[in-house]
Amino acid sequence: MIRAAASAWLSLLVVAPLVVVGVIAFAVPDQGLPPFRLPIIEGRWVGGNESWGVLAADDFYLTALLRSLVVAGVTAGLCLALAYPMALGMLRLVPARRPLALALVVLPLCIGFVLRMAAWVGLLRDSGLLNQALLAMGVISAPVQLLYSTTGLLLGMVHSYLPFALLPLYAALEARDVRLEEAAADLGAGPFTVFRSITLPGSMAAAAAAFLLVFIPAAGEFVIPALLGAPDALLAGGAIWQEFFTARDWPLAAAASIALLAALLPPLLLWQRLGRR
Repeated sequence: MIRAAASAWLSLLVVAPLVVVGVIAFAVPDQGLPPFRLPIIEGRWVGGNESWGVLAADDFYLTALLRSLVVAGVTAGLCLALAYPMALGMLRLVPARRPLALALVVLPLCIGFVLRMAAWVGLLRDSGLLNQALLAMGVISAPVQLLYSTTGLLLGMVHSYLPFALLPLYAALEARDVRLEEAAADLGAGPFTVFRSITLPGSMAAAAAAFLLVFIPAAGEFVIPALLGAPDALLAGGAIWQEFFTARDWPLAAAASIALLAALLPPLLLWQRLGRR
């Protein structure tokens, strides 16, 4: 009984905000101030599709949505590419030192988000530490544009979301049976072959979960793009924020939010379906 009640309350807490956003999305734009209501008068639908029409007709929103999905996918892929060697390296440590390594991974999350992004602004600017280090090593002859660029955006995104990919991979790799890898090595398989044929297939479920843990929040990110990304390359989160708080067009912002949610559903459903096999 208690479990059923808790499940009902949890479902209500999940569904209620979506219902509110849905009502706002179908509100008439000139009624875009609370309280919102559906455009139904005397039982007849009298409009409410204006926001969806703008969303479908204006390439600005479609471009922002596609750009967000691409940036989120690249961020998740880079996080996975970094998380695998980091997790395997941490597992090579003696067991007594692994908690310290995990603490160092989680430590950045204990620092304020805005403070971390402010630190990246200082690192990426023309006179920042990164440009100065590249100049000192002779890699570049003049400062390169890292701040307010796609490179700076990806650096900030990967730094922020890397722990979310690393931790599930670490847990999965820690629980694996290393005897299979040892047997393959004894039979002459090289490290890459062992990883490709044994380690990677055995951790694919964790890798998929890690990818989604990064991809989904990264697709809706708007603070990091605003602080580190190019001003003319607005992502979906930034476009939604502008409509909510600058243009005050809440119905259009709500419609864009639902469109972003709909774009994130297919990978979730695919992962759920593959997990049942």
